[in-house]
Amino acid sequence: MNTLFDKIWDSHVVSLIPDGPTQLYIDRLYCHEVTSPQAFDGLRARGIKCFRPEKIFCMPDHNTPTHDQDKPIEDPVSKRQVDSLERNAKEFGLSYYGMMDPRNGIIHVVGPERGLSLPGMTIVCGDSHTSTHGAVGALAFGIGTSEVEMVMASQCILQNKPQSMRITVDGKLGKGVTAKDIALYLMMKLTTSGATGYFIEYAGEAVRNLSMEGRLTLCNLSIEMGARGGFIAPDEVTFEYLKGREYAPKGAEWDKAVEYWKTLKSADDAVFDKELRFDAADIAPMITYGTNPGMGMPIDSKIPVEQCKALDYMGFASGQSLIGHKIDYVFLGACTNGRIEDFRAFASLVKGHKKASGVTAWLVPGSWMVEAQIREEGLDKVLEEAGFEIRQPGCSACLAMNDDKIPAGKYSVSTSNRNFEGRQGPGSRTLLASPLTAAAAAITGEVTDPRKFL
Repeated sequence: MNTLFDKIWDSHVVSLIPDGPTQLYIDRLYCHEVTSPQAFDGLRARGIKCFRPEKIFCMPDHNTPTHDQDKPIEDPVSKRQVDSLERNAKEFGLSYYGMMDPRNGIIHVVGPERGLSLPGMTIVCGDSHTSTHGAVGALAFGIGTSEVEMVMASQCILQNKPQSMRITVDGKLGKGVTAKDIALYLMMKLTTSGATGYFIEYAGEAVRNLSMEGRLTLCNLSIEMGARGGFIAPDEVTFEYLKGREYAPKGAEWDKAVEYWKTLKSADDAVFDKELRFDAADIAPMITYGTNPGMGMPIDSKIPVEQCKALDYMGFASGQSLIGHKIDYVFLGACTNGRIEDFRAFASLVKGHKKASGVTAWLVPGSWMVEAQIREEGLDKVLEEAGFEIRQPGCSACLAMNDDKIPAGKYSVSTSNRNFEGRQGPGSRTLLASPLTAAAAAITGEVTDPRKFL
């Protein structure tokens, strides 16, 4: 079939089980504190060690507070999970980047920025948003805790091969339209189950014109369409981004790697199980109105006519415009939009304005490297002048497993990936949007079309 998906998958097949799954070799396993404890316990119970410890990297991110990280974690559950990961990593001889380590951050931000995630790899983590790493041209997907143990023990996993889908976005994006808007638009069109059973290859002019940060955002949200993962064939944007990074090949090894990476593309006559094509000109800044990421719409349109529990929960009605709707919180961050480009976009829009009174804003870098870049570029000064504060890295308000929780009944414009009931805190109401749309809400105190400020 000559698709890139087939090339990478087939090159990692160890064995085929008749009428069963494939034994697939895994190049990189990432572990955070939430899904790994039982896997380590399983190894311990069987008296075995990690087969290839040098392929495994661990860091806490979900439970880490975004302030006072130099002090002990106050929440006992979070502290126990973070301490357990550190203890397990040390016992099994694994690389561990703890809180305050300059290499720490959200695992799906750190992997690419450190050059740990590379083209042609198979990458797994006990976390659904592992699909993020597909942006470098890797097959990356989330796995369950028992599968984490399987990879630790053998560096292999048993997987049924997904079908392949190509989504092509033709043309150029309009003013104020970002990678996040592409993803929310695709979810609006496909729904949250429209790509179930598929691995998506993103293609087309609009995708090729995205920066690596934008590609990471797009691939991050593949899982929200039901896909097993999503990826983009590596190109000069990929190589330029990875060159010189800590774990990327160096010298002659770099040249050799790039030559191989240039072969990682689907053939011109490649046959996909499903092909979809969209026009970038049809995509506007997006916002969600419901309780799954597929319940989205162009920010200047009205909620579709439908009677459902989601609208009751959100306090919205069919036919309603969200423009001008008062909001209480703004969250910039997560493995979806916690990268330097996201902070540049947010800062560019709020520059010369002030944060709206009554709005609580959490601006959380995805890693300490991002935090350092924010300060190097002076974005912290721009944001401080506008009344915003930079917090310390972590998953933060994406999923309410730490201190950053949206109170019940309050509205949050969030750059994260999920808007399920209670996702950002019990009873919280989440509107997913891009960093530009979040910035516009932060300075007006209401849902605002960001193009008004561009």
